[in-house]
Amino acid sequence: MINIVLFGPPGSGKGTQAQNLIEKFNLKQISTGDLFRFNMKNDTELGKLAKYYIDKGELVPDQVTIDMLVDELKKPTDTNGFIFDGFPRTSYQTEVLDQIVKEQLNSEISVCLSLIVEDEILVQRLVKRGETSGRVDDSEESIIRHRIEEYYTKTAEVAELYKQQGKYVEINGVGEISEISEKLFAEVEKIK
Repeated sequence: MINIVLFGPPGSGKGTQAQNLIEKFNLKQISTGDLFRFNMKNDTELGKLAKYYIDKGELVPDQVTIDMLVDELKKPTDTNGFIFDGFPRTSYQTEVLDQIVKEQLNSEISVCLSLIVEDEILVQRLVKRGETSGRVDDSEESIIRHRIEEYYTKTAEVAELYKQQGKYVEINGVGEISEISEKLFAEVEKIK
């Protein structure tokens, strides 16, 4: 089983690259952003709570995210593994994810792939996305910059944990989509 943590700040291309990894390796993506949007759209209690934090440009509290994640992993699937996108973002979440993957899937995290993109490029990408997506969190530059800052502040420790485990790989997230995909594919092939 292949279990990938896909890392990168907002606007780094995680969604696009996750789709390419899914097609190449028959994986299922669990995106906390998608889980939040689904729950918010359907006005669930977890969705209302997530919306409150997202609209302020803050990260959603751990337990809300964990509850959504466990529910999603319990659903039947015929894939070769999972891509975790947007989780973990703290050392605590990293430990919890390791435990959840072990208990729910009888497996472990294979690799953490981190897309690296300069901040100004991220802001440009997100402002452009906000013009067409209707997402509140992509419409204001100050909120975008706050999200990027929050990402770095809260995820540095996660990268360090995966580095200590020898499972952390950085990939340049700027360039042709296909070239970035090939770099990601090569890293996944090493663990198959």
